[in-house]
Amino acid sequence: MTRRIHIFDRPDRFVTDAIGVPGQRTFYLQAREGSRSVSLLVEKAQVAALAQRLLDLLGAVSERGVELPPDGRTEGDVAPLDDSLRDSFRVGTIVLGWDDARRRVMIEARAEIEDDDDPDEVADHDPEGYDLLRVFIDAPTARGFARRVARVVAGGRPPCPMCGQPLDPQGHLCPRRNGHVH
Repeated sequence: MTRRIHIFDRPDRFVTDAIGVPGQRTFYLQAREGSRSVSLLVEKAQVAALAQRLLDLLGAVSERGVELPPDGRTEGDVAPLDDSLRDSFRVGTIVLGWDDARRRVMIEARAEIEDDDDPDEVADHDPEGYDLLRVFIDAPTARGFARRVARVVAGGRPPCPMCGQPLDPQGHLCPRRNGHVH
């Protein structure tokens, strides 16, 4: 099957959200530019790490002396996901970078590859290889994305006060309580 490459140079929207009840949620990344949109399946840990790495990257860029636009938004994007939840692929690897020419963060989400633990770099014009999403966002959008991730992740199951693992409504076998239900 020919690979799919989705590039959003100036997306109208780049968000994450989860569908379902805590403990059984499905997480998505979604990008939209004009009438084009794509939704990708992603793990909760991946979006949490992405948000943290975005903030780290912006901090590093700022320390290099690049003046970033101020964050004029308070909440960021709080609207639900667009209705087009036909997932294009499950994300395996996420790559971040700073594009000096565009003065934007580049986020590349690569499809999960079943039979290859360390995928080779593939040129965009190569018809074989992993599917990918490449999005370029400005600093305020990246900060808003990170705030939204914090809200989405916090909407899950509460952590066990003893071990930090998610609590099910009926409790869980807590390793810090020697396997007793907490």
